[in-house]
Amino acid sequence: MDMHAAAPEAAPSFATLIEPHLDYLYAFARKLCGERTAAEDLVQDTLLRAFRANESLRNRERPRYWLTKVLLSASADRWRRDAPHEHDVPLEDERFSLFDTLVEEDPIPYSDRLHLDFLDMFDDEKLITTLQRIHLANRTALVLAYVYGYKAREIAELTGTTTGTVLARLHRGRKQLEKALWEYAKQRGLLKGEPRT
Repeated sequence: MDMHAAAPEAAPSFATLIEPHLDYLYAFARKLCGERTAAEDLVQDTLLRAFRANESLRNRERPRYWLTKVLLSASADRWRRDAPHEHDVPLEDERFSLFDTLVEEDPIPYSDRLHLDFLDMFDDEKLITTLQRIHLANRTALVLAYVYGYKAREIAELTGTTTGTVLARLHRGRKQLEKALWEYAKQRGLLKGEPRT
């Protein structure tokens, strides 16, 4: 037996595995939960679940993907537990078009880039607040696709659905987000002539 043969490389510790992804997990949880405390609780729940499942993790090359899946599972469990969600923008209202509404209402006079100027009114905090009006499944698909760049196939894998379901959720989510952004801007007096509430 060769005493000088290289020993098998030890698996990284749990802390080493997750540490580079903590900021990502918290930012993702904030977009899903809205409130800082709820996001912290969700990350804590995620890390506890991940720690318990750490020994069974086969693919250690993609810890962020795995942690995302664990966080989504924890988030879905919390969502079911904390129902009902009466503040969701109605799913059936898919005829609303933000672009058409902006052209018709003209809330930013003399703008050459009306749509972009409207969206510029929303900093990260306003956007996170607005996202909370969207059904969790649609919100999750939007955040994964447009904030973190996951493809529909990957989102389907992460959420345990089909690519067709993800595409439908992205479509509905965009419509809900457009309507929620418009309603938020009206309620907060961001548009011309709208009283602040």
